[in-house]
Amino acid sequence: MAGTHNMVAKQPSLVWSKAFYFCFYAAGAALMPFLVLYYESLGLSGRQIGFLAGISPLVSLVGAPLWGGLADITRRHKLIWTIAIAGAISMALVLSQVSVFLLLIPVVIVYALFAAPIIPLADNAVMALLGDRKNQYGRQRIWGAVGWGVAAPFIGQLIESQGLQWAFWGYAGIMFVGLLVVQQIPFHPVSVQVPFWRGARTLLSNRAWLVFLLLVFFGGAGQAGIHNYLFLYMNELGASKMLMGLSLSIATISELPMFYYSDRLLARWSAKGLFIFATIMYVVRALALSYIHLPWMILITQLLHGLTFSAMWVAGVSYADEIAPPGLGATAQGLFSGIFMGISAATGAVLGGVLYQDFGGAIMYRTMAIAVAVSILIFLAAQWKLNQGRLPVSRRNL
Repeated sequence: MAGTHNMVAKQPSLVWSKAFYFCFYAAGAALMPFLVLYYESLGLSGRQIGFLAGISPLVSLVGAPLWGGLADITRRHKLIWTIAIAGAISMALVLSQVSVFLLLIPVVIVYALFAAPIIPLADNAVMALLGDRKNQYGRQRIWGAVGWGVAAPFIGQLIESQGLQWAFWGYAGIMFVGLLVVQQIPFHPVSVQVPFWRGARTLLSNRAWLVFLLLVFFGGAGQAGIHNYLFLYMNELGASKMLMGLSLSIATISELPMFYYSDRLLARWSAKGLFIFATIMYVVRALALSYIHLPWMILITQLLHGLTFSAMWVAGVSYADEIAPPGLGATAQGLFSGIFMGISAATGAVLGGVLYQDFGGAIMYRTMAIAVAVSILIFLAAQWKLNQGRLPVSRRNL
């Protein structure tokens, strides 16, 4: 009876967490796909656009763990979460008014700095709310995919009829609703058993965590290669714009079953096992892309998006929560997000660009598939060595 009572008591909070994921990713659908078009409308060169696009992942590498650490140190998670969202809204509106490249650089940096911790803090809060049902994280995060899928066609039509400025206004408006939603989400700080800096040293010296982050790096770099160059590759194969849009819709739909049933996969394979599975599926997806000659066949590979990106995200968030010492959940989530969406995304984008320019899309995807496959073997070998040495693998052993 007590367990049932706790589940019922937590349900309203989980409704608000679903609403936040919906708002955040709906706002992302309003702005992120159109930023490059906005930069192009200002007359920026390809190199300038690439430079601006590369700022956010690099800032995320530093910003996400720093904000997370600040939240864990001060125990003011909701306040910092609120400041980050308000700052992102404000800087997005400032960005819409700047048209000079040299002025865009600091604005984009500050925007990225505010945006970096929003999802790590959300994931940390949701994990705390779930309690002993943490494996159901995917059923909360699924609403982010729903938000993106619902908002994308509407905001696209609005921008087409009213202009690119509505990308910024749409983002600001939806994120403001998300800001109001955050105020309804309770956050109960975990009691800290050791000083923050001692806990941080423990986390950063945990070899199992560091080895896992190495796999996260390669997996994230591979994902960036697909996301950044898919449309260029489709264009190279002669795909229509309608087919490109359909490929995004299929990728979004593929996330839904992955998020919904992720609790069963986590229970069966564990977080690390699920991440390994996702990286293997990435190798399959990238190799399949490299051998495709007919544009419509890319739609089939897009069905694997949920088994690669979504599975990696659920597994990473779950393992970060599992490995974090008590009271350092936001720090661990920030580190995972900073690696996956930060340095690995930037590395994948840069190396993918070099490979694409010199050898074409097929060789780029094939090379990235081989690199990720090798990283899986390295991870398994390192994991075997860790187990042989009986090194700590979870926070219960820290």
